[in-house]
Amino acid sequence: MRLIRGVAQHYEWGDTDAIPRLLGQADDGRPWAEWWLGTHAGGPSHFADDTTLGSAAGELPYLLKLLAAAEPLSLQTHPDTATAQAGFARERAAGIAIDDPARIYRDPYAKPELLCALAPFDTLCGFRPPADTEALLHALGAHELASVLHHDGLEATVSALYRGTIASAPLVQACQGHPSPQAQLVNRLEASYPGDASVAVTLFLHRVRLQPGEALYLGPGNLHAYLDGVGVEVMGASDNVVRGGLTSKHVDVDELLRVLSFEPLADPVVRPEMYLPRCWRYATPDAPFELHRFDIDDVLTYTAHSREVLLCTDGDSGVLRRGAAGYLAPGESVTLAGPSTVFCVVEN
Repeated sequence: MRLIRGVAQHYEWGDTDAIPRLLGQADDGRPWAEWWLGTHAGGPSHFADDTTLGSAAGELPYLLKLLAAAEPLSLQTHPDTATAQAGFARERAAGIAIDDPARIYRDPYAKPELLCALAPFDTLCGFRPPADTEALLHALGAHELASVLHHDGLEATVSALYRGTIASAPLVQACQGHPSPQAQLVNRLEASYPGDASVAVTLFLHRVRLQPGEALYLGPGNLHAYLDGVGVEVMGASDNVVRGGLTSKHVDVDELLRVLSFEPLADPVVRPEMYLPRCWRYATPDAPFELHRFDIDDVLTYTAHSREVLLCTDGDSGVLRRGAAGYLAPGESVTLAGPSTVFCVVEN
């Protein structure tokens, strides 16, 4: 195994100290939103001799990250492969530059994501069953909107809120002073994004508070936003983001409604499956990667089946201490010894 070093991304929503603390670095006052480990052109990892990870691994179909959110990210979704290919071709034919802020499809690839919490992590993820949302709307006193949802359905109601044919302001006003966590979140978001329809739409989504070791898998069309917390994220190596709001970046409601999946989720939380002692796997259907977690209390010898990136998030495994990362080529083995937690991305 060869050690690699990541690249920090200092987005404004990032936490100032969570990632530096995990990496054993000093807090420099800047927001550290993400720490990238992969071959993505926006921040390729390097070996100790300053050669890039890509020089040995080629282009990886995934990107591993540490992510630390101190403020909410935009409410967004990602396309499937067919939608990404069509959108990329359409925007290229229209002459929209790749770096144009209004461009949505910057490559022809899907962008599935999995986030595993390292500390309690607050999120919005996927639509709740409509009956649950109806009950919440009635509790807020929004009886008319609850009736619309009951008779017209989820897709029609959310689309009407985004298009403005149903005013979102009365729903936001109904949340003022209400003690429910969903209403309090609306109040918080409305203060930052007044008049944004996405503020009201958050009431239709699961509010998920992940505990350490729990995860979310965000397949195509899943409407989601990270609110606060620290975790390990692995995603398809794509830059395609379709935003609905809660952001100063480009928003395209028409494209959002085309891409969204309105299929309700009964339970969005992904709980790992133990396939060997101390070895856990997180399900990622149809993604080009799987995330594995090794909880090591003695010695574990592991052999890579693909091009794999490992990251130690706790303890010291001997070859990887907390915050360190490494690359294994197919067939290479590593022995991890000592109490530690190590995440590993396996290429599908």
